[in-house]
Amino acid sequence: MSESASSSLPKRRIFQGLAAVTTLALLGKAAAQPRGERGGDSAGMIERRIDHMIKSVNGTPEQKTKLTALAQAAMADMKPLREQHMAARKKGMELLAAPTIDRSALEQLRAQQMQLADSMSRRMLAQMSDAAEVLTPAQRTQLAEKMKSHSERGGHGSRGGMHGGGWFR
Repeated sequence: MSESASSSLPKRRIFQGLAAVTTLALLGKAAAQPRGERGGDSAGMIERRIDHMIKSVNGTPEQKTKLTALAQAAMADMKPLREQHMAARKKGMELLAAPTIDRSALEQLRAQQMQLADSMSRRMLAQMSDAAEVLTPAQRTQLAEKMKSHSERGGHGSRGGMHGGGWFR
């Protein structure tokens, strides 16, 4: 193997690992969406996404069961955080619609939202890491390749979530 080929191998593995984490993030996104958002129940959406993912990497029924349980636990943990986020968005809209703009209250709300975003991000990272450990390295590489192919075709794997439209959308 040439020196340039061997030096690109670690970079490719890093990219593949990041792409696999992105795939798992999609599962996390399904877990984070509230029931009824976008026309369906989130538990059913989680099951469909996991089923599709498991089939695409020739996963086992045991892996599917573990991934589903992890996603459902994350969904339950995220529910109060989503509710806090929605309440803060409503409060932000009220503050911006007030006759007098209270910059101090807006800044306090912004700081609270940043703390909330950090909590949500930490929980989703834990869920994604746990889910990644359920899959084999070969399966994670397969998912990474599928995500790369999907994004090259114009897929939408990184939109949405709390940051997709700001906290006042």
